[in-house]
Amino acid sequence: MIPVGAPNETREKAELAVWFGGASLACWLCCPFWILVSFVSLPLAFVGLVRACIEYHASQSGRGSKTRAVVGAALSLLGAAAAITYMTFLANHPDLPVQE
Repeated sequence: MIPVGAPNETREKAELAVWFGGASLACWLCCPFWILVSFVSLPLAFVGLVRACIEYHASQSGRGSKTRAVVGAALSLLGAAAAITYMTFLANHPDLPVQE
């Protein structure tokens, strides 16, 4: 846990939900190998969701930014939704070639 009197640098380093959520979405935009991206993006999104919950609870006691926690959760949800949607699409259409 980060103490209440911690400097802003320590607080910002501990707020990782936005980074994990952003990484889960950036994978989709940067890498054309979507089957590989879905297996990387889904764990990143889940870690981002967990971090967002932790950061949101920390913001309740004044140790973090509630806005950053909510933004991280939203980005993580979008990354997870994209990965799950793509995996579901591939499972329902086995006759389509996997984009490689």
